Amino acid sequence: MRLGDWLSIDFIPLVEYNKSIIYNGGMPMSLKHGLLGLLNYGNMTGYDIDRTFKDSLFLFWQAQTSQIYRELNTMEKLGWLTSEIVIQTDKPNKKLYSITGAGKQELSNWLNENSLDNEFRSRSTFLMKLFFSGERSISENIAMLKDYKARCLNELEELDKAMGNIERYRQIAEVNQDSVYWQLTARFGTLHIKACHDFAEEAIKTLEGLQ
Repeated sequence: MRLGDWLSIDFIPLVEYNKSIIYNGGMPMSLKHGLLGLLNYGNMTGYDIDRTFKDSLFLFWQAQTSQIYRELNTMEKLGWLTSEIVIQTDKPNKKLYSITGAGKQELSNWLNENSLDNEFRSRSTFLMKLFFSGERSISENIAMLKDYKARCLNELEELDKAMGNIERYRQIAEVNQDSVYWQLTARFGTLHIKACHDFAEEAIKTLEGLQ
């Protein structure tokens, strides 16, 4: 089975987190490059790309379906991908996208860029609210932190399942090297959420000491 085939089936190594927990990093990644990365695994329809994106890359990059299709059209005009209509007798015809040599080169150029300078400048609604929480009562803020902590635990449970999915899909697709990087990305998510959980626990104790 080709990697592109099973990716479109049910690839969920990187679960969808509660978006209030994860930071939106400041690195200037382009949605186009994420889409090129997926197509580099194999040919996919727009539906498959959208689904795979939201089952995996949504961990660290958000995009609406309309944005994805708009970028696919732009990338085809740039010569980074091609598309063909696949005629089907038992179901509607489908449009299949394929990465081109120029698209592979663009992906390679992006991967080789030193573009991590702003990686640690992030946005967080939770931290913005926490910063101004002196306007509320301590009990209200403790309640917010307890809710945040509980959400972290839920995400850690989902990540644990995700690690199992990665191993299962590695065996199906026989892509040992690629799966190492999927595991590393999921591991980053686990450590990040664990740190958020531990912070919430520490903050709760700090505020409880003020009561």
